[in-house]
Amino acid sequence: MGISNSKVSSKLSKEKDVSRKWKKQVVNIRRVTKVVKGGKKLQFAAIVVIGNENGYVGLGLGKANDVSDAVRKASNNGKRHIVNVPLTSINSIPHLVEGHFGAAQVLIKPASAGSGVIAGGSVRIILELVGLKNVMAKQLGCNNLLNNARATIAALESLKRV
Repeated sequence: MGISNSKVSSKLSKEKDVSRKWKKQVVNIRRVTKVVKGGKKLQFAAIVVIGNENGYVGLGLGKANDVSDAVRKASNNGKRHIVNVPLTSINSIPHLVEGHFGAAQVLIKPASAGSGVIAGGSVRIILELVGLKNVMAKQLGCNNLLNNARATIAALESLKRV
């Protein structure tokens, strides 16, 4: 006669479990003004990183008239741009990698077990939410949070599978 209620409820519970594993962290919220005919229009721009600490991470940017709406839009944008990152057995990356975005350059190196995450700014947030535990990173070029985050995502996308 179709799908039983138990199968439907078990499928829904599995989908809810997957959504619970995702963690989101706000990197930056800034006030953005636009000069229009009647004066200045105030909006908020939010940068959010979403990850499951098991090899998947996404970066999103959202703009809205309210902070909560900007964060919601940014997290939805991040869910649409998920990147899969290969992890080694010691929760590190397989090889040294470099990422570029605009004037930002990020260098990410694997580290030995017990080293921890040695990075700063938005790079650290992304590396922690992807599930890396032993890695070193250095920001070169500019110190723009969004460009460094996008350079980090570009570096993680260029990792080769082992």
